[in-house]
Amino acid sequence: MNSNLTILVAPWIIPVVPRNTVLENHAVVIENGRILDICNADTAFKKYPNATMEKRPNHVVLPGFVNAHTHAAMCLFRGLADDLPLMQWLEDHIWPAEGKWVDKDFVADGTELAIAEMLSSGTTCFSDMYLYPDIVAKAAQKFGIRAAVGLIVTDFPSAWATGPDDYLDKGLAVHDETRSLSRVTTTLAPHAPYTVSDAPLDQVRTYADELNIPIHMHIHETSAEIEQGLSSTGDRPIERLRKLGLLNPKLIAVHMTQLLDEEIETVASHGVSVVHCPSSNAKLASGLCRVSELIAQGCNVALGTDSAASNNNLDMITEMRMAAFGAKQLEADAAALPAWQVLEMATINGAKALNQADEFGSLEAGKSADIIAIDLDHVATQPVYDPISQLVYSVSRDQVSDAWVNGNHVLKKKALKNIDLDSLIKKTKDWANKISTNHSDH
Repeated sequence: MNSNLTILVAPWIIPVVPRNTVLENHAVVIENGRILDICNADTAFKKYPNATMEKRPNHVVLPGFVNAHTHAAMCLFRGLADDLPLMQWLEDHIWPAEGKWVDKDFVADGTELAIAEMLSSGTTCFSDMYLYPDIVAKAAQKFGIRAAVGLIVTDFPSAWATGPDDYLDKGLAVHDETRSLSRVTTTLAPHAPYTVSDAPLDQVRTYADELNIPIHMHIHETSAEIEQGLSSTGDRPIERLRKLGLLNPKLIAVHMTQLLDEEIETVASHGVSVVHCPSSNAKLASGLCRVSELIAQGCNVALGTDSAASNNNLDMITEMRMAAFGAKQLEADAAALPAWQVLEMATINGAKALNQADEFGSLEAGKSADIIAIDLDHVATQPVYDPISQLVYSVSRDQVSDAWVNGNHVLKKKALKNIDLDSLIKKTKDWANKISTNHSDH
């Protein structure tokens, strides 16, 4: 038997490309980590008689989710400071906790915790923005997930770097180191307009052009950010970034809850990708992203969870539902952001934002086999009239049974292949005991 050839068979396959398509009783044929063929199941059995068979008789099979914005290691701050607005949450709780606790061990353990949660809930690629990106890259490669690691830049010193030049120098070194890692790419990640001054942003633009990698940045997250931008520079942040030459197809603009009509036209016309983080935005009361209008203008809109410290989970299925409901409510239109479009946001649009849509984000021959299977044989997802609607409106993350990344079966019948959960949970509890003991005075 040829172990490099696998046939994955299921009642429903959602390739995402072509859009809004459900293939019934089809098979995905995987060879050496890539999708060789997608065809009728009977045809697959005849064409590839020596292949290993993976049958999922009650499942829907689709591309793995792309979490286009998170801060993985912040899982260790989950629930530390809830029910607070963004700046109070950051300035009074998160930044002080980071200053005290974040080091290589924190990032290694927090990232492992995040990867376990993401793989278990169907995310096969995440775009990260945090300190010690070298540690994040190694963890992603070790535990079998795909990652776009953000090379963080800010004006302020941290445990990782002393200032903008140091962040950039260390980030470029990480970029060079990750070239040998098969599942890891990089982005330049200036934190936000209010934490990065013009000179470092100029350097970021130059390096992004030279290295041909995306720029991943929080932009227009809150009304306070807009006010701060106007008072300090005289411009709203998007206009300031336009003047700096940063509005271009490399830019991944995260949150974007504060947009004027003309700003929607501007970002769309400049080819900027937007990442919508509906749960985090709702929980922090940051505002609503005008997703339907951005899409109508031709903007690529992806989906992200943000960190588990502000969400408080890394569940892309919940993000799809929140995105759909939020858009319908904002537009007062039940037809706004239909289920198939939200699924695109959670898959192919994230790959497009990362400039990797030729590699993953949909099930197409030639692409990497980044695939998940979700069991619909559950009281909450029966009967099945439309599998895409079930995914967005009915499924829970506990129904994710399998995940393959580059053809590697990293989650098999709900069991993680590369992560010792007992050891991981013990490490997490040890962190919680240390952090909670020292955080009680806040």
